Amino acid sequence: MNARLRPHDSSGAIAPAGQSAHALRPMTPADLDAVAQIENTVYDFPWSRGNFADSLTAQYHAQVLTDETDTVRGYFVAMPGVEEMHLLNISVDPAVQGQGLSLLMLDAVVLLSRADGAYLLWLEVRPSNTHAVRIYERYGFYPIARRRDYYPSVDTQGRASREDALVMSAQVDDLLQRRGLRPA
Repeated sequence: MNARLRPHDSSGAIAPAGQSAHALRPMTPADLDAVAQIENTVYDFPWSRGNFADSLTAQYHAQVLTDETDTVRGYFVAMPGVEEMHLLNISVDPAVQGQGLSLLMLDAVVLLSRADGAYLLWLEVRPSNTHAVRIYERYGFYPIARRRDYYPSVDTQGRASREDALVMSAQVDDLLQRRGLRPA
């Protein structure tokens, strides 16, 4: 799917062109239970509701993807830095995965990055999450490093363990061009 973003309304929400059933809007405290429910479904070691609340307090870029009934179907949290953006978390409800919604949210992150003056976008991902790694690579991210023992994990005997993080990065301008996105 090659989703496109267009202005949706004056609230700062955005929606994919030709797919009015879904829209992105800023995450609010009222969304935290739904976000935490998806997070707990998607990850073995999820962020807590408090982690998301802290992201809102810190004024990170946090948005939810909603359907036509305003049900939260996905979300992302990105932390701005000096000329860079760090994608901290992005997830889609398993019930609606496979529809290109993660690409729609990545497009939104890229556009927000450019609007904030970021030149570089980066993220961490578990190397064992091969599906996500492939999505990021196809999108235009490339691996630049590993963070040793970054994520909590469980070994084959069920004991607490750690997993490295694959650090991936991309130039915002390259992603804009690759995806055919036009900043506002």
